[in-house]
Amino acid sequence: MTATPSLRRHNLDAVLAAAWDSEAFTASDVIAAVGLTRSTAIDVVDELTARGLLAEMPNARAVGEYSKGRPARRFAFRPDAGVVVGVDAGRGHLTATVADLRGRTIGASRLTVDPELDSPERRRRAAEATVGAALTRARRSRDEVVALCVGVPAPVNRQGRSPVHHDGFWARMNPDFIETFAAWAPLVRVENDATLAAVAERTHGAAAGCDDFVALLAGERFGAGISVDGRLLRGTHGGAGETVAFDRVEGVGSAWGLAPRCVEAARAALASGALPPDSALRAIDPDHLEAKTVLDLAAAGDAGALEVAREVGGALAGVAAIFGSLFDVELVVVSGAIAAGSGPIIEAAIDAIPDSLHLPAPRIVASTLGADIVSIGAVAAAVEAARAHALDLDAFALPEDDRARA
Repeated sequence: MTATPSLRRHNLDAVLAAAWDSEAFTASDVIAAVGLTRSTAIDVVDELTARGLLAEMPNARAVGEYSKGRPARRFAFRPDAGVVVGVDAGRGHLTATVADLRGRTIGASRLTVDPELDSPERRRRAAEATVGAALTRARRSRDEVVALCVGVPAPVNRQGRSPVHHDGFWARMNPDFIETFAAWAPLVRVENDATLAAVAERTHGAAAGCDDFVALLAGERFGAGISVDGRLLRGTHGGAGETVAFDRVEGVGSAWGLAPRCVEAARAALASGALPPDSALRAIDPDHLEAKTVLDLAAAGDAGALEVAREVGGALAGVAAIFGSLFDVELVVVSGAIAAGSGPIIEAAIDAIPDSLHLPAPRIVASTLGADIVSIGAVAAAVEAARAHALDLDAFALPEDDRARA
Protein backbone atom coordinates (compact mmCIF):
# COMPACT_ATOMS: atom_id res chain seq x y z
CA MET A 1 0.00 0.00 0.00
CA THR A 2 1.07 3.60 -0.62
CA ALA A 3 0.81 6.83 1.38
CA THR A 4 -0.19 10.29 0.14
CA PRO A 5 0.45 13.67 1.91
CA SER A 6 -2.56 14.65 4.04
CA LEU A 7 -3.94 17.71 2.20
CA ARG A 8 -3.47 16.04 -1.14
CA ARG A 9 -5.11 12.89 0.21
CA HIS A 10 -8.04 14.90 1.57
CA ASN A 11 -8.68 16.42 -1.86
CA LEU A 12 -8.33 13.06 -3.61
CA ASP A 13 -10.72 11.42 -1.15
CA ALA A 14 -13.30 14.17 -1.54
CA VAL A 15 -13.28 14.11 -5.33
CA LEU A 16 -13.26 10.31 -5.50
CA ALA A 17 -16.24 10.13 -3.12
CA ALA A 18 -18.18 12.57 -5.29
CA ALA A 19 -17.23 10.72 -8.47
CA TRP A 20 -18.14 7.30 -7.02
CA ASP A 21 -21.75 8.44 -6.68
CA SER A 22 -21.97 10.44 -9.92
CA GLU A 23 -22.40 9.88 -13.60
CA ALA A 24 -20.24 11.84 -16.06
CA PHE A 25 -18.98 15.14 -14.62
CA THR A 26 -16.74 18.10 -15.39
CA ALA A 27 -14.24 20.10 -13.35
CA SER A 28 -17.01 22.64 -12.74
CA ASP A 29 -19.12 19.87 -11.18
CA VAL A 30 -16.20 18.98 -8.90
CA ILE A 31 -15.77 22.61 -7.86
CA ALA A 32 -19.46 22.84 -6.98
CA ALA A 33 -19.50 19.54 -5.10
CA VAL A 34 -16.20 19.73 -3.23
CA GLY A 35 -15.25 23.40 -3.13
CA LEU A 36 -11.79 23.24 -4.72
CA THR A 37 -10.20 25.84 -6.95
CA ARG A 38 -10.37 25.08 -10.66
CA SER A 39 -6.66 24.33 -10.95
CA THR A 40 -6.74 21.97 -7.95
CA ALA A 41 -9.90 20.27 -9.20
CA ILE A 42 -8.35 19.63 -12.62
CA ASP A 43 -5.11 18.42 -11.03
CA VAL A 44 -6.91 15.99 -8.71
CA VAL A 45 -9.16 14.65 -11.47
CA ASP A 46 -6.12 14.08 -13.67
CA GLU A 47 -4.40 12.15 -10.87
CA LEU A 48 -7.43 9.96 -10.23
CA THR A 49 -7.55 9.27 -13.96
CA ALA A 50 -3.87 8.32 -13.95
CA ARG A 51 -4.53 6.01 -11.01
CA GLY A 52 -7.15 4.19 -13.06
CA LEU A 53 -10.16 5.16 -10.94
CA LEU A 54 -11.62 7.67 -13.40
CA ALA A 55 -11.89 7.62 -17.18
CA GLU A 56 -11.98 10.63 -19.47
CA MET A 57 -15.17 10.58 -21.53
CA PRO A 58 -15.90 11.99 -24.99
CA ASN A 59 -16.45 15.74 -24.64
CA ALA A 60 -19.87 17.32 -25.01
CA ARG A 61 -19.27 18.31 -28.63
CA ALA A 62 -18.28 14.77 -29.58
CA VAL A 63 -21.59 13.40 -28.29
CA GLY A 64 -23.64 16.19 -29.87
CA GLU A 65 -24.51 18.10 -26.69
CA TYR A 66 -22.35 21.20 -27.22
CA SER A 67 -21.90 23.51 -30.19
CA LYS A 68 -20.12 26.74 -29.15
CA GLY A 69 -16.76 27.51 -27.58
CA ARG A 70 -14.30 25.07 -26.06
CA PRO A 71 -16.10 21.99 -24.70
CA ALA A 72 -15.39 21.00 -21.10
CA ARG A 73 -13.54 17.77 -20.41
CA ARG A 74 -15.84 15.10 -19.00
CA PHE A 75 -14.92 12.29 -16.63
CA ALA A 76 -16.62 9.32 -14.99
CA PHE A 77 -15.85 6.87 -12.23
CA ARG A 78 -14.72 3.44 -13.41
CA PRO A 79 -16.81 0.80 -11.60
CA ASP A 80 -14.97 -1.84 -13.64
CA ALA A 81 -11.55 -0.80 -12.30
CA GLY A 82 -11.73 -3.73 -9.88
CA VAL A 83 -14.19 -6.04 -8.18
CA VAL A 84 -15.38 -6.72 -4.65
CA VAL A 85 -16.52 -10.04 -3.20
CA GLY A 86 -19.21 -10.60 -0.58
CA VAL A 87 -19.44 -13.98 1.14
CA ASP A 88 -22.37 -15.27 3.20
CA ALA A 89 -20.77 -18.13 5.14
CA GLY A 90 -23.91 -19.53 6.73
CA ARG A 91 -24.10 -22.68 8.82
CA GLY A 92 -25.48 -24.84 6.01
CA HIS A 93 -24.42 -22.91 2.92
CA LEU A 94 -21.79 -20.60 1.50
CA THR A 95 -22.62 -17.97 -1.11
CA ALA A 96 -20.04 -15.77 -2.82
CA THR A 97 -21.04 -12.75 -4.89
CA VAL A 98 -18.67 -10.84 -7.17
CA ALA A 99 -19.65 -7.24 -7.88
CA ASP A 100 -18.17 -4.16 -9.49
CA LEU A 101 -17.01 -1.20 -7.41
CA ARG A 102 -20.54 0.16 -7.22
CA GLY A 103 -21.89 -3.15 -5.94
CA ARG A 104 -23.52 -4.39 -9.15
CA THR A 105 -23.46 -8.21 -9.20
CA ILE A 106 -21.51 -9.77 -12.06
CA GLY A 107 -21.19 -13.35 -10.82
CA ALA A 108 -22.14 -15.61 -7.92
CA SER A 109 -21.75 -19.16 -6.66
CA ARG A 110 -23.47 -21.14 -3.89
CA LEU A 111 -22.37 -24.28 -2.09
CA THR A 112 -24.47 -26.35 0.32
CA VAL A 113 -22.51 -27.84 3.23
CA ASP A 114 -23.41 -30.39 5.89
CA PRO A 115 -23.10 -28.61 9.25
CA GLU A 116 -22.81 -31.96 11.01
CA LEU A 117 -19.61 -32.74 9.10
CA ASP A 118 -18.10 -29.30 9.52
CA SER A 119 -14.55 -28.51 10.61
CA PRO A 120 -12.47 -25.31 10.45
CA GLU A 121 -10.22 -26.62 7.68
CA ARG A 122 -13.11 -27.99 5.62
CA ARG A 123 -14.93 -24.68 6.00
CA ARG A 124 -11.90 -22.67 4.90
CA ARG A 125 -11.51 -24.83 1.81
CA ALA A 126 -15.22 -24.57 1.02
CA ALA A 127 -15.17 -20.78 1.33
CA GLU A 128 -12.15 -20.43 -0.93
CA ALA A 129 -13.68 -22.80 -3.48
CA THR A 130 -16.95 -20.85 -3.49
CA VAL A 131 -15.14 -17.55 -3.99
CA GLY A 132 -13.07 -19.10 -6.77
CA ALA A 133 -16.18 -20.40 -8.51
CA ALA A 134 -17.85 -16.99 -8.28
CA LEU A 135 -14.79 -15.28 -9.76
CA THR A 136 -14.77 -17.81 -12.59
CA ARG A 137 -18.43 -17.15 -13.35
CA ALA A 138 -17.74 -13.42 -13.31
CA ARG A 139 -14.73 -13.97 -15.60
CA ARG A 140 -12.51 -12.18 -13.12
CA SER A 141 -9.34 -13.17 -11.27
CA ARG A 142 -8.02 -12.79 -7.74
CA ASP A 143 -5.71 -10.03 -8.99
CA GLU A 144 -8.76 -7.87 -9.76
CA VAL A 145 -10.26 -8.16 -6.25
CA VAL A 146 -10.05 -4.88 -4.35
CA ALA A 147 -11.98 -5.86 -1.21
CA LEU A 148 -13.66 -8.93 0.23
CA CYS A 149 -16.12 -9.26 3.12
CA VAL A 150 -17.30 -12.45 4.84
CA GLY A 151 -20.41 -12.72 7.03
CA VAL A 152 -20.49 -15.48 9.66
CA PRO A 153 -23.02 -16.66 12.29
CA ALA A 154 -20.69 -15.79 15.17
CA PRO A 155 -19.53 -12.71 17.08
CA VAL A 156 -16.59 -11.02 15.36
CA ASN A 157 -14.21 -8.58 17.02
CA ARG A 158 -12.44 -5.60 15.47
CA GLN A 159 -9.62 -7.82 14.22
CA GLY A 160 -12.04 -10.10 12.36
CA ARG A 161 -11.77 -12.99 14.82
CA SER A 162 -14.40 -14.77 16.90
CA PRO A 163 -14.14 -15.55 20.62
CA VAL A 164 -13.95 -19.06 22.05
CA HIS A 165 -17.33 -20.79 22.33
CA HIS A 166 -17.98 -23.60 24.81
CA ASP A 167 -18.56 -26.17 22.05
CA GLY A 168 -16.25 -24.70 19.40
CA PHE A 169 -19.13 -23.55 17.18
CA TRP A 170 -17.86 -20.02 16.62
CA ALA A 171 -14.38 -21.26 15.66
CA ARG A 172 -15.96 -23.57 13.09
CA MET A 173 -18.11 -20.77 11.66
CA ASN A 174 -15.18 -18.34 11.52
CA PRO A 175 -11.95 -20.35 11.20
CA ASP A 176 -9.80 -17.21 10.90
CA PHE A 177 -11.24 -16.20 7.54
CA ILE A 178 -9.39 -12.91 7.98
CA GLU A 179 -6.07 -14.75 7.46
CA THR A 180 -7.40 -17.10 4.79
CA PHE A 181 -8.39 -14.28 2.46
CA ALA A 182 -5.79 -11.68 3.49
CA ALA A 183 -3.22 -14.01 1.93
CA TRP A 184 -4.29 -12.63 -1.45
CA ALA A 185 -7.04 -9.99 -1.12
CA PRO A 186 -5.85 -6.42 -0.38
CA LEU A 187 -8.77 -5.47 1.90
CA VAL A 188 -10.61 -8.07 3.99
CA ARG A 189 -13.47 -7.68 6.46
CA VAL A 190 -15.09 -10.42 8.50
CA GLU A 191 -18.37 -9.49 10.18
CA ASN A 192 -21.24 -11.05 12.08
CA ASP A 193 -24.06 -11.94 9.70
CA ALA A 194 -26.64 -9.79 11.52
CA THR A 195 -24.26 -6.84 11.38
CA LEU A 196 -24.15 -7.26 7.61
CA ALA A 197 -27.94 -7.46 7.56
CA ALA A 198 -27.87 -4.02 9.19
CA VAL A 199 -25.43 -2.78 6.54
CA ALA A 200 -27.79 -4.08 3.85
CA GLU A 201 -30.86 -2.46 5.42
CA ARG A 202 -29.00 0.84 5.79
CA THR A 203 -27.71 0.92 2.22
CA HIS A 204 -30.51 -0.79 0.27
CA GLY A 205 -33.44 -1.45 2.56
CA ALA A 206 -35.94 -0.28 5.13
CA ALA A 207 -33.40 1.53 7.32
CA ALA A 208 -32.08 3.87 4.61
CA GLY A 209 -31.72 7.30 6.20
CA CYS A 210 -32.26 5.92 9.73
CA ASP A 211 -29.45 6.17 12.30
CA ASP A 212 -31.04 4.18 15.13
CA PHE A 213 -32.36 0.76 14.17
CA VAL A 214 -32.04 -2.98 14.60
CA ALA A 215 -31.86 -5.45 11.73
CA LEU A 216 -33.27 -8.63 13.27
CA LEU A 217 -32.36 -11.84 11.48
CA ALA A 218 -35.40 -13.75 12.59
CA GLY A 219 -35.53 -17.12 10.84
CA GLU A 220 -34.17 -20.07 12.84
CA ARG A 221 -32.54 -18.02 15.60
CA PHE A 222 -32.61 -14.33 16.43
CA GLY A 223 -29.52 -12.30 15.62
CA ALA A 224 -29.38 -8.52 15.79
CA GLY A 225 -27.35 -5.94 13.93
CA ILE A 226 -27.67 -2.74 15.96
CA SER A 227 -27.10 0.82 14.72
CA VAL A 228 -27.07 3.67 17.25
CA ASP A 229 -26.31 7.26 16.24
CA GLY A 230 -25.41 5.98 12.78
CA ARG A 231 -22.72 3.60 14.07
CA LEU A 232 -22.93 -0.17 14.10
CA LEU A 233 -22.35 -1.60 17.57
CA ARG A 234 -19.74 -4.34 17.98
CA GLY A 235 -18.52 -4.68 21.60
CA THR A 236 -15.24 -5.97 23.01
CA HIS A 237 -15.62 -9.48 21.58
CA GLY A 238 -18.05 -8.64 18.78
CA GLY A 239 -20.98 -9.82 20.87
CA ALA A 240 -23.27 -6.78 20.65
CA GLY A 241 -26.54 -8.17 19.34
CA GLU A 242 -26.02 -11.73 20.58
CA THR A 243 -29.41 -12.90 21.82
CA VAL A 244 -28.68 -15.74 24.26
CA ALA A 245 -29.88 -13.34 26.99
CA PHE A 246 -33.41 -13.81 25.64
CA ASP A 247 -33.38 -17.12 27.54
CA ARG A 248 -33.93 -15.02 30.66
CA VAL A 249 -36.55 -12.61 29.30
CA GLU A 250 -40.14 -13.26 30.27
CA GLY A 251 -42.40 -13.53 27.24
CA VAL A 252 -39.48 -14.24 24.89
CA GLY A 253 -37.84 -17.19 26.61
CA SER A 254 -35.14 -18.09 24.09
CA ALA A 255 -33.17 -16.98 21.06
CA TRP A 256 -35.19 -19.21 18.73
CA GLY A 257 -36.46 -17.24 15.75
CA LEU A 258 -39.89 -16.82 14.23
CA ALA A 259 -39.83 -19.99 12.10
CA PRO A 260 -39.49 -22.55 14.90
CA ARG A 261 -41.85 -20.51 17.08
CA CYS A 262 -44.53 -20.72 14.38
CA VAL A 263 -44.12 -24.46 14.04
CA GLU A 264 -44.05 -25.04 17.80
CA ALA A 265 -47.16 -22.91 18.41
CA ALA A 266 -49.07 -24.58 15.56
CA ARG A 267 -48.18 -28.06 16.81
CA ALA A 268 -49.24 -27.12 20.33
CA ALA A 269 -52.57 -25.82 19.04
CA LEU A 270 -53.11 -29.03 17.07
CA ALA A 271 -52.25 -31.21 20.05
CA SER A 272 -54.54 -29.29 22.41
CA GLY A 273 -57.48 -29.16 20.02
CA ALA A 274 -57.54 -25.38 20.29
CA LEU A 275 -57.69 -24.76 16.55
CA PRO A 276 -61.02 -23.57 15.11
CA PRO A 277 -62.96 -26.32 13.29
CA ASP A 278 -62.51 -24.65 9.90
CA SER A 279 -58.76 -24.01 10.21
CA ALA A 280 -56.76 -25.59 7.39
CA LEU A 281 -54.01 -26.32 9.91
CA ARG A 282 -56.12 -29.21 11.18
CA ALA A 283 -55.48 -31.12 7.95
CA ILE A 284 -51.69 -30.89 8.16
CA ASP A 285 -49.51 -33.62 9.65
CA PRO A 286 -47.73 -32.00 12.62
CA ASP A 287 -44.48 -33.67 11.56
CA HIS A 288 -44.67 -31.87 8.21
CA LEU A 289 -45.63 -28.43 9.46
CA GLU A 290 -43.54 -25.56 8.10
CA ALA A 291 -43.50 -21.93 9.12
CA LYS A 292 -44.19 -20.80 5.56
CA THR A 293 -47.40 -22.84 5.48
CA VAL A 294 -48.59 -21.30 8.75
CA LEU A 295 -47.78 -17.77 7.61
CA ASP A 296 -49.36 -18.25 4.17
CA LEU A 297 -52.56 -19.43 5.85
CA ALA A 298 -52.46 -16.50 8.27
CA ALA A 299 -52.08 -14.07 5.38
CA ALA A 300 -55.11 -15.72 3.74
CA GLY A 301 -57.17 -15.16 6.89
CA ASP A 302 -57.18 -18.66 8.39
CA ALA A 303 -58.39 -18.17 11.97
CA GLY A 304 -56.16 -20.85 13.46
CA ALA A 305 -53.05 -19.60 11.70
CA LEU A 306 -53.85 -16.03 12.75
CA GLU A 307 -54.02 -17.18 16.37
CA VAL A 308 -50.58 -18.78 15.97
CA ALA A 309 -49.29 -15.52 14.46
CA ARG A 310 -50.68 -13.59 17.43
CA GLU A 311 -48.87 -15.86 19.86
CA VAL A 312 -45.57 -15.53 18.00
CA GLY A 313 -46.18 -11.79 17.60
CA GLY A 314 -46.25 -11.47 21.37
CA ALA A 315 -42.69 -12.77 21.55
CA LEU A 316 -41.60 -10.44 18.73
CA ALA A 317 -43.17 -7.55 20.63
CA GLY A 318 -41.05 -8.47 23.64
CA VAL A 319 -37.90 -8.52 21.51
CA ALA A 320 -38.70 -5.12 19.99
CA ALA A 321 -39.44 -3.71 23.45
CA ILE A 322 -36.04 -4.87 24.71
CA PHE A 323 -34.20 -3.17 21.87
CA GLY A 324 -36.33 -0.05 22.24
CA SER A 325 -35.63 0.17 25.96
CA LEU A 326 -31.90 -0.62 25.83
CA PHE A 327 -30.89 1.29 22.70
CA ASP A 328 -33.77 3.74 22.06
CA VAL A 329 -33.97 2.61 18.43
CA GLU A 330 -36.53 4.07 16.06
CA LEU A 331 -36.96 0.97 13.94
CA VAL A 332 -36.80 -2.83 14.14
CA VAL A 333 -36.53 -4.49 10.73
CA VAL A 334 -37.53 -8.16 10.61
CA SER A 335 -34.98 -9.52 8.14
CA GLY A 336 -34.04 -12.71 6.34
CA ALA A 337 -36.06 -15.20 4.32
CA ILE A 338 -38.94 -15.23 6.79
CA ALA A 339 -39.55 -11.49 6.40
CA ALA A 340 -41.61 -12.00 3.24
CA GLY A 341 -44.35 -13.81 5.15
CA SER A 342 -43.99 -12.09 8.51
CA GLY A 343 -46.79 -9.55 8.04
CA PRO A 344 -49.33 -11.27 10.33
CA ILE A 345 -46.71 -11.67 13.07
CA ILE A 346 -45.62 -8.03 12.77
CA GLU A 347 -49.22 -6.82 12.94
CA ALA A 348 -49.72 -8.84 16.11
CA ALA A 349 -46.43 -7.56 17.56
CA ILE A 350 -47.39 -3.94 16.95
CA ASP A 351 -50.64 -4.53 18.85
CA ALA A 352 -48.82 -6.32 21.67
CA ILE A 353 -45.90 -3.97 22.39
CA PRO A 354 -46.23 -3.12 26.08
CA ASP A 355 -47.82 0.23 26.90
CA SER A 356 -45.57 0.33 29.95
CA LEU A 357 -42.49 1.27 27.91
CA HIS A 358 -41.21 4.65 29.08
CA LEU A 359 -39.78 5.48 25.66
CA PRO A 360 -41.81 5.52 22.44
CA ALA A 361 -41.99 2.00 21.01
CA PRO A 362 -39.90 1.35 17.90
CA ARG A 363 -41.67 0.78 14.60
CA ILE A 364 -41.56 -2.82 13.38
CA VAL A 365 -41.38 -3.44 9.63
CA ALA A 366 -40.57 -6.33 7.31
CA SER A 367 -37.43 -6.27 5.20
CA THR A 368 -37.77 -6.42 1.43
CA LEU A 369 -34.26 -7.81 0.87
CA GLY A 370 -35.15 -11.48 1.24
CA ALA A 371 -32.94 -14.47 1.93
CA ASP A 372 -29.89 -12.87 0.28
CA ILE A 373 -29.66 -10.06 2.83
CA VAL A 374 -26.30 -11.17 4.27
CA SER A 375 -24.81 -11.41 0.78
CA ILE A 376 -26.18 -7.96 -0.03
CA GLY A 377 -24.66 -6.60 3.16
CA ALA A 378 -21.32 -8.32 2.54
CA VAL A 379 -21.05 -6.76 -0.92
CA ALA A 380 -22.03 -3.34 0.48
CA ALA A 381 -19.44 -3.67 3.26
CA ALA A 382 -16.77 -4.64 0.74
CA VAL A 383 -17.67 -1.57 -1.34
CA GLU A 384 -17.38 0.56 1.82
CA ALA A 385 -13.88 -0.82 2.40
CA ALA A 386 -12.91 -0.16 -1.20
CA ARG A 387 -14.19 3.42 -1.03
CA ALA A 388 -12.29 4.10 2.18
CA HIS A 389 -8.96 2.61 1.14
CA ALA A 390 -8.74 2.47 -2.67
CA LEU A 391 -6.11 5.21 -2.75
CA ASP A 392 -3.86 3.15 -0.46
CA LEU A 393 -3.81 0.14 -2.76
CA ASP A 394 -0.98 -0.73 -5.11
CA ALA A 395 -3.57 -1.43 -7.82
CA PHE A 396 -4.46 2.27 -7.86
CA ALA A 397 -1.03 3.72 -7.12
CA LEU A 398 0.06 6.73 -9.14
CA PRO A 399 2.33 5.57 -11.99
CA GLU A 400 6.01 6.45 -11.55
CA ASP A 401 6.04 8.98 -14.40
CA ASP A 402 3.04 10.83 -12.97
CA ARG A 403 4.47 10.60 -9.44
CA ALA A 404 7.63 12.34 -10.56
CA ARG A 405 5.60 15.22 -12.01
CA ALA A 406 3.26 15.51 -8.99
